[in-house]
Amino acid sequence: SDLQEEGKNAINSPMSPALADVHPEDTQLEENEERTMIDPTSKEDPKFKELVKVLLDWINDVLVEERIIVKQLEEDLYDGQVLQKLLEKLAGCKLNVAEVTQSEIGQKQKLQTVLEAVHDLLRPRGWVLRWSVDSIHGKNLVAILHLLVSLAMHFRAPIRLPEHVTVQVVVVRKREGLLHSSHISEELTTTTEMMMGRFERDAFDTLFDHAPDKLSVVKKSLITFVNKHLNKLNLEVTELETQFADGVYLVLLMGLLEDYFVPLHNFYLTPESFDQKVHNVSFAFELMLDGGLKKPKARPEDVVNLDLKSTLRVLYNLFTKYKNVE
Repeated sequence: SDLQEEGKNAINSPMSPALADVHPEDTQLEENEERTMIDPTSKEDPKFKELVKVLLDWINDVLVEERIIVKQLEEDLYDGQVLQKLLEKLAGCKLNVAEVTQSEIGQKQKLQTVLEAVHDLLRPRGWVLRWSVDSIHGKNLVAILHLLVSLAMHFRAPIRLPEHVTVQVVVVRKREGLLHSSHISEELTTTTEMMMGRFERDAFDTLFDHAPDKLSVVKKSLITFVNKHLNKLNLEVTELETQFADGVYLVLLMGLLEDYFVPLHNFYLTPESFDQKVHNVSFAFELMLDGGLKKPKARPEDVVNLDLKSTLRVLYNLFTKYKNVE
């Protein structure tokens, strides 16, 4: 049906279709050359704007010591300079490339080296690589976003990417001297679990998607369970989303459930930074493994980022094993 619709549109539209907000340089195409750009309406989508902002903030956080400030993804990343610094910082390696390259050939050679290093990291993980030297150097924002999302996921960036971000892309092609345009949908993010490569859905996915009314029942049961133990230390939980985010209650809860005292030098009792909170949650996960539990499906970063689904998974794991512990 999509194909029929597209065929109908092609027949009904004029010979040279109106192009959506095309820049003059974008229309100077060779015969049979094609160029892609994001439809302006998609650029105004709040989820798309959030994705760009989250990635920009993340890059600037990573490169803060390099005194690099990225303001626009396509303008600041196309020549490979910032991508090189970003990858070196994330992977803790040094790439053998010229520091500054002005010529287009030099820039593309640098990009080639940087992207090959990226591919070596991502290929074993089975990522679909939706970018190339030409698309990045051509300031193709869709390709740049695909690359950054893959890097953020691979290096477990301490950020929360908006899920299910899709954009409309205008593809312009020159045929027989005339410009022809078509629209395609491009999915930039799916769910965090899917992007992390954990494809198996569980009861909590179903609960969130189809039975939000039952969610409150599950939350009440888990609050009752954790308070039964934390009350021994005169602690009380009312908000599952926020009160486990710094990892302190998780660590103390593990000590109560397994009946041991956790030395205070092992974790931060009043964590202030994101890293300290991640340390606490990771430490609690280690205690869970020591107690014979499976490795939690959630990432420590997700719990710290107030992701309710991740927090519930961790607590439900504890509940199933320790619900009869007095």
